[in-house]
Amino acid sequence: MNRRNFSQLAGFGGMGLFSSQSIFASNSDSKKQSFNLAYAPHLGMFRNHAGNDPIDQLNFMADHGFTAFEDNNMRNREVALQEKMAQTMDRRGLRMGVFVAHEIYWKKPNLANGDKALREEFLDYIKKAIPVAKRVNAKWMTVVPGYVDLRQNMAYQTAHVVESLKLASGLLEPHGIVMVLEPLNFRDHPGLFLSESPQAYEVCKAVDSPSCKILFDIYHQQIQEGNLIPNIEKCWDEIGYFQIGDNPGRNEPTTGEINYTNVFKYIHSRGFNGILGMEHGNSRKDKAGEQAVIDAYVKVDQFI
Repeated sequence: MNRRNFSQLAGFGGMGLFSSQSIFASNSDSKKQSFNLAYAPHLGMFRNHAGNDPIDQLNFMADHGFTAFEDNNMRNREVALQEKMAQTMDRRGLRMGVFVAHEIYWKKPNLANGDKALREEFLDYIKKAIPVAKRVNAKWMTVVPGYVDLRQNMAYQTAHVVESLKLASGLLEPHGIVMVLEPLNFRDHPGLFLSESPQAYEVCKAVDSPSCKILFDIYHQQIQEGNLIPNIEKCWDEIGYFQIGDNPGRNEPTTGEINYTNVFKYIHSRGFNGILGMEHGNSRKDKAGEQAVIDAYVKVDQFI
């Protein structure tokens, strides 16, 4: 499942604007799990239990012990819904995770080729994302530099990306907002400029801003480079956010090969107090599958 599919999935979550008290009441007596880390579901993950209304879905997440939420498609939602979701998150103790800050170019160069018009387009997206972030109390927004330019040496492309990100950081720093750069694996997203954690680390060091950090997606990096805990350790001072998905399948932990208990134990041992986005699908698409997601996180979170 790729980010475009997640956006489509999340889009269904915006169908309703008004919370159903009956759904909230039906979940209010549920046994609330306490997690050691701030795992963040997304809209659609618990639709079979909570329905299509985003507010009911947020309440369901909070009822089941989750303390964070992420929404790739937040910038495209109506302002009234953004405000209502922010109010619900504040009331239920949910922190807002990432949303995608800009239009991602999956099949053509964007920041890598140094085109000034594309750079200005990107910076305009960043400017427009700032009020969205403030409206929903988001600290982080996802940035993907786009496709490689096969006509340019990689060093030139890196310089172009760094220059664009420095300008974007200048826009974000006064607001305390952080763009997190997401390396994406070669299998699901062939041809993208940013693919590995050491590369993202190099870029962040060159940008040298508190508003430019790494989004370490554990699913992507298991495919791209493996060696997860050592690479997390090497990148630690530039990591601002994590995302989750098991491999193969990109579903909940325990469905693939990644030892998430050990990975989460390491992240927790470093004192990480940020958010870990559950950017994955459900291995089963029914109510039982949604409960299986919750059960999986209960299981892998038992590292203390």
